[in-house]
Amino acid sequence: MTKNNAPPHHPSPSRSFASGSAGVGAPVSGFSGADLITPPHLSAPAFFEGGVAAPQAEYSLNFDDAAFANELFGPHNAGLNLLAERAGLHIASRGGTVTIRGEEGRAGMAQNLLVQLYALIKSGTRLQPRDIDHAWTMLEQRPDADLKHIFKDAVFSSPLRKTVVAKSLNQRAYVDSLREKDMTFAVGPAGTGKTYLAVAVALSMLLSKRVRRIILTRPAVEAGERLGFLPGDMAEKVNPYLRPLYDALHDMLDMEKVAGMMESGVIEIAPLAFMRGRTLNDAFIILDEAQNTTPEQMKMFVTRLGFGSRMAITGDITQIDLPSLPGGAKRSGLVEALDVLKDLEGIGIIRFEKADVIRHPLVGRIVQAYDGYQNTR
Repeated sequence: MTKNNAPPHHPSPSRSFASGSAGVGAPVSGFSGADLITPPHLSAPAFFEGGVAAPQAEYSLNFDDAAFANELFGPHNAGLNLLAERAGLHIASRGGTVTIRGEEGRAGMAQNLLVQLYALIKSGTRLQPRDIDHAWTMLEQRPDADLKHIFKDAVFSSPLRKTVVAKSLNQRAYVDSLREKDMTFAVGPAGTGKTYLAVAVALSMLLSKRVRRIILTRPAVEAGERLGFLPGDMAEKVNPYLRPLYDALHDMLDMEKVAGMMESGVIEIAPLAFMRGRTLNDAFIILDEAQNTTPEQMKMFVTRLGFGSRMAITGDITQIDLPSLPGGAKRSGLVEALDVLKDLEGIGIIRFEKADVIRHPLVGRIVQAYDGYQNTR
């Protein structure tokens, strides 16, 4: 690749053009069906008050199959538009050719992303425009990330339903821990896939006969609700609190299949209060909303692990709904367990961050707006 100080070439008006505002990366070194047809042209750096801007660069990529290229670009170039917005770049397309223009590091990372995702599409992987957003986040966190390794490794796949894959590097580490460790703690904000991926791994292990049943449990202490006011027996009272787990199951399997598994006991809803005294062998056990367990409940739960079993314990330690102790403190069993068990072999701890939140883009902007509003109060 050669560099010069000529200003970047401007795409002709007949091209579809996208631009955005705001990331680091290096140009990809190998291509598969996508050729870097012109070397990057670098402009002289622009000067701003207080310093010098990073040098600008332009890359042109030519994709050898128009159908695969259109799938990568998305309907009406939705994928390219999303990439331009996330990366803060100008991205133009005409036919199978894409021109990327902007800050050198981000431009190089964008062409790396497009080349890797194009190779995935050619190999038969179906991608959605939002996957470009997930891929960009991963490359921001680790510029040398192998997107093929992440997107090709299906966590759970059903012919009639969706294929579940990790969407961030922390999600990838979480899936690996669920597969390899006897017990995995996952803590972090809502929307990071803690519960959803645990259900996906549980179903995968069930259908491959690595476990014989799935047990779902959740403490029923939230938002001031008391079980005594709900109709039915204990299991019926706790069912409303398990809706997120049901939703994940129904997203991956037909409702009739889920109902049949529950009727036969292959999938069991076990209120946390009913776990005492049991030893759970050959099972995948998921404890959701674990931040609302007391230390005594958490100790009771983690000691239920039997041979051939896996445990996933998920929660958000910033959302503890337990009654406050004198002085305002709240004794969460999850917080205590993370400290007590952090160095034990066979236990994995994954800490998700805001960057791992997988949501509709508008929801992300809404959360940011609320955060900004609360910070100004």
